[in-house]
Amino acid sequence: MSGDLTRLTAHAMAVGLRAGDFTAEELATAHLDAIEAEDRALGAWLAVDRTEVLVQAHAADATLDLARRVGPAMSATLHPLHGVPVALKDLVSVRGGRCTAGSRILAGYTSPYDAHITERLRAVGAVILGKTNMDEFAMGSSTEHSAYGPTSNPWDLDRVPGGSSGGSAAAVAAYHAPVAIGTDTGGSVRQPASLCGIVGMKPTYGRVSRYGVVAFASSLDQVGPLARDARDAAALLHAVAGRDDRDSTSAPIPVPDGLLSLPDSDDEAAAGIRGLRLGLPREYFVAGMEPGTEARIREAVTLLEAAGATVEEVSLPHTDYGIAAYYIVASAEASANLARYDGIRFGLARRGGDVLEDYLATRGEGFGPEAKRRIMLGTYALSAGYYDAFYGKAQKVRTLIKADFDAVWAAGVDAIVAPTSPSVAWRLGAKLDDPVAMYLTDVCTLPVNMAGLPGASIPAGLSDGLPVGLQLIGRPWSELELLRLARGFEGITAGAPWRGVEPPGLAALRSASSPRPADRAAALGAGDR
Repeated sequence: MSGDLTRLTAHAMAVGLRAGDFTAEELATAHLDAIEAEDRALGAWLAVDRTEVLVQAHAADATLDLARRVGPAMSATLHPLHGVPVALKDLVSVRGGRCTAGSRILAGYTSPYDAHITERLRAVGAVILGKTNMDEFAMGSSTEHSAYGPTSNPWDLDRVPGGSSGGSAAAVAAYHAPVAIGTDTGGSVRQPASLCGIVGMKPTYGRVSRYGVVAFASSLDQVGPLARDARDAAALLHAVAGRDDRDSTSAPIPVPDGLLSLPDSDDEAAAGIRGLRLGLPREYFVAGMEPGTEARIREAVTLLEAAGATVEEVSLPHTDYGIAAYYIVASAEASANLARYDGIRFGLARRGGDVLEDYLATRGEGFGPEAKRRIMLGTYALSAGYYDAFYGKAQKVRTLIKADFDAVWAAGVDAIVAPTSPSVAWRLGAKLDDPVAMYLTDVCTLPVNMAGLPGASIPAGLSDGLPVGLQLIGRPWSELELLRLARGFEGITAGAPWRGVEPPGLAALRSASSPRPADRAAALGAGDR
C-alpha cells in the first residue's frame, strides 16, 4: 500500500481521503517511509520531523472524519490539498523549524514565525513534510552549491536535478511528495522541473507573497509550485496565492477559482487547445542547444498544431542581452539582501577578534563560493562610478525585454511556447569549473523573470532517456490559461509511450550500497570543488 499511495497524484489523494479509502496519517507515513529509505542516495531533504508530520496528519484526519459525518456539503468546502503532503524548499520559514537557505551562515537558525505561504498551507489543511535541499540562497542551476551537499536526479543519480529548487523537484520526481514549493528567480522552478520531468510554474511577480521567504533578488524572486501534473500544480498555486499586506509587492489580484477545476477528461482538456494562437520565439533556439532537446520541442509544437492551435514564429530581439542584464540586477540585489548576515543578529557567528574581524570571519566561513562570487559582482555593480554604467543600464535592458513580450501580446498571441532548458540534465560536476557555462543553462528562463511574467515547464518527452521540458509563457496574471494549456498538452500526449516511463534511478535509491550524492560527485571528480 505504501508504494501505491506515494504514486498517487494529489487530486487522487484528495478523492481517496474524502472517501475514507485511506487516512492522512497513512498517506504521510507512506511518504515518510519512502524518504527514510531512499533519501540517503537522493539527497533531496534537509529536514524532516516525523513526529510533527504525524501530528499535522492526525489533525487533518479529524477534520475529514467530521466532514464525512456532516455530509457532502462540508466535504465540498475542504481544499483539495487537505491532508495531502507538501514539501517546502528550505528558504520558506516554518515556525520553530530550521531555515538555512542551503547556507552555512544560517546553520542553527530557527525561524520564529511562519511565512505567508506556510500559513496558507496550514489553513487549507495540507501536511508539511519537511524542507528540501537547494543551491545556497537560490544561487545556482544544479543544487551543487548547497552547503549540505548536492542532490541527485532520480532519472540518473549521477546527474544534477537542476536548481536552485533541485531538492523540491527531485522529491516530487522520486515520489517522496506529490507537490512541492520552489522559488524562481531566473528559472529555479522551471529548469529543475524540466530536468526532472515534472511540472513547475513561476507565477506572475506579485501573485504569491514573499513574506517569510529568504530573499535572493527581491525584484525577481517568486514562489511557485512543483507537481507531477498540471492539476496538482494548479491546486498548490491556488492554496498559496493571493494578497498579503505584509508584502508590499504582493498584488491585490483575485486568485481564480478555475485553478481548482481544470478538466478531468483528457479529451476535454485537449479541446481547449483548439483556436489558440501560440508564438515560437526564434531567439530561444540558442547556439549549443542539444539536438535531442530541440527535436522534442519541435515535436511538441507539431502536436499543438495538430490539436488545433496556430503556431507562428515571433521575435524577442533583446533575449541575447538577458543573461548579462539578469546577472547584474540579480547580483546587485543579492549584495544588498545578504548584507544582513553579519554574525550579530542570527545564524553563524565567529568571535575572537574586533567587530570587523568577526564580521569578515563569519561571512568568509558562512558563505560558499557562488554566494561570494555574486556578492562581489553585485557590490562592484553598485559602487560609485559604476552604478549607472552597469546597474542602471541593466534596468534599461530589462525594460526592453519586457517591451519585446508586450509587442507579442499586442499582436494577439495567447501564449509563447519555447524550450525550458537548452539541454537535459548534465553530470554532477560537469559545469562547476565554468560558472559562465552554468549561467547559460538559464538562457531560456530568465527573460520571464526580468519581465515579471508567468511561465511554466511541462514534460515534453525524453532525449537519450532524460526528460525535456516545454516552456509556456503567458501574459501577466494568466496562470490559469497557462495551466489549461499545460493540461491540454497532457491530454494530447496521454497515450505517448514516454508518459509511462518512471525515472530509472528509483531502483537504486533503496539499495544500501548506493552511494550518497556527494560520494557520486567525488567519484566523478567534482567532490573537492
